[in-house]
Amino acid sequence: MYTERPFLSILRGRMAKSATTAKQIEKFREELRRHEYLYFVKDDPEISDVKFDRMMEELKRLETKHPELITPDSPTQRVGGAARKGFETRRHTPAMLSLDNTYSTEELEDFDRRVRELSGRDQVDYVTEHKFDGLSISLVYEGGMLARGVTRGDGTTGEEVTANVRTIRSIPLRVDAAELKKLYLPGDFEVRGEIIMPLRAFEALNEKQEEEGGKRFSNPRSAAAGAVRVLDPEITRSRRLDFYGYYLLSGGKMPTRRHSESLEALHKLHFKVSPDWRVCHSLDGVKKFIDVWEGKREKLSYEIDGIVIKVDEIALQQELGFTARAPRWAVAYKYPARQETTVVNDVLFQVGRTGTLTPVAVLEPVQVGGVLVSRSTLHNMDEIARLGLHIGDTVIVERAGEVIPHVIQVIKEGKPRRAVAVPERCPECHSHIHKDPEEVAYRCVNASCPAKRKESLLHFAGRRAMNIDGLGEKVVDQLVDKGLVKDFADLYELKLEDVAALDRMAEKSAQNLLDEIAASKSNSLARLIYALGMRFVGERTGQLLAEHFASLPKLAEASVEEMEEVTEVGPKVAQSITDFFSESANRKLIERLKNEGLKMTEKRAAPVDTLLAGKTFVFTGALARRSRDEAGAEVVRHGGKATNSVSKLTSYVVVGADPGSKYDKAHTLGVTILNEDEFDDLLAGRRKVEPDEAPAQKSSTKAKGKSRSKKTSSGHQ
Repeated sequence: MYTERPFLSILRGRMAKSATTAKQIEKFREELRRHEYLYFVKDDPEISDVKFDRMMEELKRLETKHPELITPDSPTQRVGGAARKGFETRRHTPAMLSLDNTYSTEELEDFDRRVRELSGRDQVDYVTEHKFDGLSISLVYEGGMLARGVTRGDGTTGEEVTANVRTIRSIPLRVDAAELKKLYLPGDFEVRGEIIMPLRAFEALNEKQEEEGGKRFSNPRSAAAGAVRVLDPEITRSRRLDFYGYYLLSGGKMPTRRHSESLEALHKLHFKVSPDWRVCHSLDGVKKFIDVWEGKREKLSYEIDGIVIKVDEIALQQELGFTARAPRWAVAYKYPARQETTVVNDVLFQVGRTGTLTPVAVLEPVQVGGVLVSRSTLHNMDEIARLGLHIGDTVIVERAGEVIPHVIQVIKEGKPRRAVAVPERCPECHSHIHKDPEEVAYRCVNASCPAKRKESLLHFAGRRAMNIDGLGEKVVDQLVDKGLVKDFADLYELKLEDVAALDRMAEKSAQNLLDEIAASKSNSLARLIYALGMRFVGERTGQLLAEHFASLPKLAEASVEEMEEVTEVGPKVAQSITDFFSESANRKLIERLKNEGLKMTEKRAAPVDTLLAGKTFVFTGALARRSRDEAGAEVVRHGGKATNSVSKLTSYVVVGADPGSKYDKAHTLGVTILNEDEFDDLLAGRRKVEPDEAPAQKSSTKAKGKSRSKKTSSGHQ
């Protein structure tokens, strides 16, 4: 009896501690879910991206320490993991039918007449909604949690893309049980809607495509559809997709009396619903809604190609029924493609937020679909060559399914006509224009160019760069628009009264921001190199350059050949760095930053020993006791090297929770895989460092490492 008391006391203590940890984790989850809703659905964030990221990292840390408490609906489980081999198919119940289209007022009147004749009613209420131009999707919830996402496919059968839709932040992973109860809804239900790519994300994607020498996407719809149907969820996540719901089903049926009530229920369940839907009590109201949005749709943050009209009363929908392929109670009014003929009077070049020059046609003003068009993007010089376009030509301009009007064809050569020439200097700051022979784009590399100022400042302040918390998009917009900041150095000269005068900024928060800016002066040289925003210079490259040159002035003076001596720096990266420092404006900026007290040099830290000399490490997944950066620093302290990519030359891959594709690649290449405990054993000398091997021997040894690691790392799979 007496021996049981200490045991029970210890057991109760452990149970109490476990319960406290579980509550702490769930509190983090609830708070993160709330901020996801505010940011991605309401578009009204309360905290900065940096604070959100820190909360997410803390939750990951707790879940890594207590993997038994991880749940599928945790915000940390949005990223789907490694790429898969293919999609499974799922049947829809009921089928996801398409809508009949109408293109004129007469066809719309015919639809209304058929509805009234079939129902025997003189007046019918309709719901009018935006016709999203994206990818239709079915989201199935079981027990209030997202169970699967399935594309429309052929209407009867679609592809299951659950891992991909989980990465879309406006899709709830879990729906509040109390809210379901208020709406008299069970935990098992289905939401149907549209996955779209917002115009801002579409523009950013195409800019990135051009930066990387890739092909531009023609419209947001194809970009969104392609992103959902890729086998790697990480690609889906990176595309910044959005979701709007428009059908709520329970047991395959609408659970409300009216479709408008269903839309309201979706909103209460924290699904994103277009705020612009309306109940129209007559066809005249429907026509007015269509006319209003034809003129206003250019102001939306996403693409629509028409208006959907649905009978509001669910009982009447059921009475009207379906044809073989479409409901009789709904129709889509499609806005017509809008084309006109005009003359290209000139071609100007605009500088984008990343420094890319985009040619823009200056047109003889022409009305296209009720909008006066005087300019049109020409994308790049390759597009101009494809069109065979010269200044003075007569062209067809279209506004249909594109972000802005675009030239689609030259129909008559001008007399006289003039070739389009790229300017030698930036139209905004007059710096020299640079072009990589292997790429389409021409660029301005001046970090202080007015056209790219806001984007450069946001990158400079980023968490992985100078880590200036509080310097987010809205603050940067105000600082630049008010003329308070023109370049990085201006940040360090800001006055308290100027910052406190900004919108949503009191004296305390202004002082906090100034403290963050001042603290950034002590950041490492590697962070500063990365923060400057040179093309192709990421965090890893910044670290390698800092270690090699140990001085920003030395880096600025280095030749292409000297830069190529740095590990992982090839001709393309070296040329980009040379181009950056060839601009006098960038050199003056560096000098100002030096005068403000930022670190321009860094002593090379001598390794404490040579324990890991000649060994290359890659870290992947969430480590429990340190960040991946801290782990990499440990390797360097012991004479080794930490990199970001796995290759045949990699000695070890150290995995934490959710290790991803690097873990799979290590298995494929036969690289030795360690968990964090084994990594600690290596550092402490409790585990022997593998000797260097001849290539012929390496394969079999690594295969043994692979087999061993599969056992030791099973908790991370």
